[in-house]
Amino acid sequence: MADTDRSDHLAGEYFDAAIALLRRVQEDSGGAITAAGRLIADTVEAGGRVFSFGAGHSSLPAQDTVYRAGGLAVMNLLCVPGVIGVDVRPATLGSALERVDGLAAAVLDTSPLEAGDVLVIVSLSGRNALPVEMALSARERGIRVIGVTSVAYAAETTSRHVSGGFLKDHCDLVLDSAITVGDAELTTPGIGAPFAPASTVVTSAIMQAVVATAAGALAERGLEPPLLRSGNVDGGHEWNARVIAAYADRIFWA
Repeated sequence: MADTDRSDHLAGEYFDAAIALLRRVQEDSGGAITAAGRLIADTVEAGGRVFSFGAGHSSLPAQDTVYRAGGLAVMNLLCVPGVIGVDVRPATLGSALERVDGLAAAVLDTSPLEAGDVLVIVSLSGRNALPVEMALSARERGIRVIGVTSVAYAAETTSRHVSGGFLKDHCDLVLDSAITVGDAELTTPGIGAPFAPASTVVTSAIMQAVVATAAGALAERGLEPPLLRSGNVDGGHEWNARVIAAYADRIFWA
């Protein structure tokens, strides 16, 4: 019974910590989230492209906006082989690739992104070469950059990019996830390391809030947002086929 009570207690602590972080982001970054959503709406209205990118576990919130029921069909994933998940072996290779100089520029050179498009870059620490260079190189090409990162890392860690800068230093808009350095919300006697990361929960919520704002902004302008419906509801596939056909020139996952 004691062990069960302990696990229940920790589960509750985790939920409390995650909820507190979500509330903090809502209060402190609500304006930036609104601005990011409106920037995406501007891009969609102007016929531009929208991509999201993240490396390792930071790719999960980026991927969550792509081909998503209830999401914008024009959200695309910028793929960098070997870093957009933990599907490579060893998984540590993905972390090593994040520190390789020159990779981001090569990816952008071969991507469909053009001046005037938007790239959302998700990086918890924002310190590795890949996300920093991705932001720098994108802005040099006239691409607007939204960074989703924990600003705390810039104060408590050092950059791994040759410029000495962090992701937050090279964005048009910065959305602070407010995650503490180390991304672990809980400690308890008998466990030597902090545990229970919350970055995916919080960052995914930020991404969905941005997309929701973009959809609402388009509707305010009298434009039908290119939203996808679930394929598990009647008529969903037919609806999605029409949206995909209408926006085929801006969809790169179909």
